[in-house]
Amino acid sequence: MLHVDHTALILVDYQGKLARVMDRNEDLLDAMVRLVKGVQLLNIPIIWLEQYPKGLGPTAPEVKELLKGEDPIAKMDFSACQHEDFQAKMKELNKKSYLVAGIEAHICVYQTVKELLEEDYYVEYVHDAISSRTAANKEVAVDKMNLLGAFPTSVEMALFELMGTAEHPAFKDISKLIQ
Repeated sequence: MLHVDHTALILVDYQGKLARVMDRNEDLLDAMVRLVKGVQLLNIPIIWLEQYPKGLGPTAPEVKELLKGEDPIAKMDFSACQHEDFQAKMKELNKKSYLVAGIEAHICVYQTVKELLEEDYYVEYVHDAISSRTAANKEVAVDKMNLLGAFPTSVEMALFELMGTAEHPAFKDISKLIQ
């Protein structure tokens, strides 16, 4: 189960050029914006990644504007776990569990989740905040991540699980995000 003090969000390669060609890209954008805003309201750290930004461009502007004051980790490896800056950020944050969201589900999301699990982290992928260019590729990624021991969640489910109570100070603001 997710706990606000032990969790960070890994935002995988939600870059403009690629984001526009994802299956159900408008729903994905909506989910991504709600997720980022929600974890920010809960003061949950975000590890922000970009895959080969020179070729794929920067993070989608609707999400990038929410991450002002932060810098993305540019990577070439499909799994973020292969990158020294990512490893250093994980060590700095010292979290036990990770929410993973982004694109593409069957490549960078899957490979990152797989390696996090191999390192004995608790991992939940945000089903409505991951996608691939085809629904079939997302489905294969979901099946494989489940078999490896990752747990599916949704933006709404994760945010309410992290709050744990309607008495949480962010409850009203998060409830507004979900509506």
